[in-house]
Amino acid sequence: MSGSDTAPFLSQADDTDDGPAPGTPGLPGSMGSPRSEDHEVPDREGLQRITGLSSGRSALIVAVLCYINLLNYMDRFTVAGVLPDIEQFFDIGDSSSGLIQTVFISSYMVLAPVFGYLGDRYNRKYLMCGGIAFWSLVTLGSSFIPREQFWLLLLTRGLVGVGEASYSTIAPTLIADLFVADQRSRMLSVFYFAIPVGSGLGYIAGSKVKDVAGDWHWALRVTPHPTLLAVVLLFLVVREPPRGAVERHSDSPPLNPTSWWEDLRALARNLVFGLITCLTGVLGVGLGVEISRRLRRSNPRADPLVCAAGLLGSSPFLFLSLACARGSIVATYIFIFIGETLLSMNWAIVADILLYVVIPTRRSTAEAFQIVLSHLLGDAGSPYLIGLISDRLRQRWPPSFLSEFRALQFSLMLCAFMGALGGAAFLGAAIFIEGDRRRAQLHVQGLLREAGPADDRIVVPQRGRSTRVPVSSVLI
Repeated sequence: MSGSDTAPFLSQADDTDDGPAPGTPGLPGSMGSPRSEDHEVPDREGLQRITGLSSGRSALIVAVLCYINLLNYMDRFTVAGVLPDIEQFFDIGDSSSGLIQTVFISSYMVLAPVFGYLGDRYNRKYLMCGGIAFWSLVTLGSSFIPREQFWLLLLTRGLVGVGEASYSTIAPTLIADLFVADQRSRMLSVFYFAIPVGSGLGYIAGSKVKDVAGDWHWALRVTPHPTLLAVVLLFLVVREPPRGAVERHSDSPPLNPTSWWEDLRALARNLVFGLITCLTGVLGVGLGVEISRRLRRSNPRADPLVCAAGLLGSSPFLFLSLACARGSIVATYIFIFIGETLLSMNWAIVADILLYVVIPTRRSTAEAFQIVLSHLLGDAGSPYLIGLISDRLRQRWPPSFLSEFRALQFSLMLCAFMGALGGAAFLGAAIFIEGDRRRAQLHVQGLLREAGPADDRIVVPQRGRSTRVPVSSVLI
């Protein structure tokens, strides 16, 4: 492992067969049965043996990567802090100044797949060093462009996209090969925390340096110097970990890169669920709104009834998608498509219901409580609950891949059941929707006054008749 950085420049640094032997302490599969401990998370000692790096060194590598990511986003937004000065200097309008960011993003977007391909096959450390050095030098050079050559500024911003694409596509994969499970999530959260911080600092640095120096060109000379320092730190501190070693079994062969077309075909298959979700979301929202709009003409309770129909209808299809998951992936996708379309029918309608049953001065508060309650009863605790049920089921069955699949399959079926409960709740809401909407309308029109503390009275019998008296008089 220690020889990973001694490989030839841009070579496959981690293509090695000398993986740790089975039975190594702290590694999955150490008890001789790889099937029974597939997903055991390596401890600190196990990670060190796999990557060849101590926990302190791994944390230092992440710190360097975070520092570079901070400079990355500072550089992106430095231009935004001095954009009016750039417009004045080059005598350009808003459309031309907007072209600066368009050229950068277009270059970044087009070249990201290129560096993705290179990052999966060659030494990531050297790719990043070259890209970062190139981007810092181009940024520095862009501060010396004369006013009659605006096209050259556009060219340099496009070239900056080359350097930044080399870093942004590769750096997260290094973190993924250093840590697993919760440790990886924490490290990635720190890494991406640099995005808002760096963006804000870039804008502030650009505008303030311009004010101090009296010249916007100096704003573009802020990030190149610390970026060149980052290249030195990257070269000296970062070591290339073996790809996927922390996620594979100790006795399994190392991962070898496949062809690019093979990668694209595999990624396309992974994207099927995402594409289905996007399509069904658009289709379901539009379908729900249109059906509700048409039914309102004949039924004032159309909104909650459409929501109920969507949830009740989606539940069996989501259940069937889970039931068919092992037997037919095609049937699974078909049932997911139908189920998610029906599930999405209530999104826009629920927002509309909330707005017309609440008076205008309380709608923001109502939206806030709706967000809190929907997440509290939904995605805030459901991943943990489903995982907990899955773990309990796995403990009852013999360890195997099939038992893990079945445990997660059965626990996810709870979602279909909860969808049915949600549909029942909308049926209940349909009973009260007319009265609630009417009261909100009357209140807005000033025709209904809410009862205050002084109106807190109850009806009691008195001398053979009913009369309203304050609650406090009864209590006393």
